[in-house]
Amino acid sequence: MENFTGIRVGYALCGSFCTFRRSIDEMKVLAEMGADVYPIMSENAYTLDTRFGRASDFVKEIEGICGRMVIHTIPQAEPIGPQKLLDILVISPCTGNTLAKLASGVTDTAVTLAAKAHLRNARPLVLGVSTNDALAAAAKNIGLLMNSKHIYLIPLSQDDPVKKPNSMVAHFDKTPEAIRAALEGKQVQPLYV
Repeated sequence: MENFTGIRVGYALCGSFCTFRRSIDEMKVLAEMGADVYPIMSENAYTLDTRFGRASDFVKEIEGICGRMVIHTIPQAEPIGPQKLLDILVISPCTGNTLAKLASGVTDTAVTLAAKAHLRNARPLVLGVSTNDALAAAAKNIGLLMNSKHIYLIPLSQDDPVKKPNSMVAHFDKTPEAIRAALEGKQVQPLYV
């Protein structure tokens, strides 16, 4: 097992609620590997109850894993840049909405501001895409972000090519591998599996 001791990992979740369990499981793996994990959630991820679980239960679990409070507001996220708080930032799940905001420079959520603040330090950002329109409207944003400095993707694939042919989801279990590669300035391969 890789050792991430001493590495400060920001771990942000956006509102792809159906993938929370897999993403949180990877957050736990990173903490077990020694990473110092800073949890971040979009306002929707932090507050909305869905058929996949209650927001307060997810927040409690995440704070228990990380040993610190979730960053969930713009004022809480702003110091990430000036304080050089993180070595790497992971946004997983990263929704089509967040992809569009990142590609357009929109920073109106805790997650997008955390990304902007972190990238100003020329440090790696890793995206775990989870969106039903990855091969449709979000495709241009994925392409733009893949061609941007310091931005990397967790390998992904179609999750249901028959019923949802445009949908793609990250292979969350490849998060540690993607982080290690990004810390070395590389995109983990293969990207599409």
